[in-house]
Amino acid sequence: MLRAGPYELWRPTAADHADLHALTLDPAMRRFLGGHQPDEGDSFARLYRNAGSWALHGYGTLMVREAGRPALVGHCGVFRSWRGLPGLNDVAEAGWIIGQDWWGRGVATQVMATVLDWFDRTHGRQRIACMIEQGNVASERVAARLGFVPYHEHSGDNGTVLVLYERQP
Repeated sequence: MLRAGPYELWRPTAADHADLHALTLDPAMRRFLGGHQPDEGDSFARLYRNAGSWALHGYGTLMVREAGRPALVGHCGVFRSWRGLPGLNDVAEAGWIIGQDWWGRGVATQVMATVLDWFDRTHGRQRIACMIEQGNVASERVAARLGFVPYHEHSGDNGTVLVLYERQP
């Protein structure tokens, strides 16, 4: 387990499925997650995809809660995925999802700074990419604070524009 200020970060377990699913149910949460209404299968796939990242690469996303409290605050980390986008296939990718009740408190920045520091010490400083839907100003600010810079824009079939970012070693 890692600590980021008042937050505890732990590797996901099968028991985290319901909390992870609940985290993305609110429509405001999904606004910049493609707008898709995730069902339990989607959450299951997210959980197990990230467990696979841990198993195969030694890193992945972490569940976030306030120390000593059971409620899930967020889901953050560096993981490996295949996106089919320039520079985002089989590379280290950063991502953060913070529960709406915790927005505006600096949780994503604080947690991801801790995660990136751990990642750099454990796996060596290397290129890490991330993607943010255009207009998600809060996540754009987090990315900038963490040293990510835009390198490409991708227009999706549904009209959304994804801005691809990277943090170079």
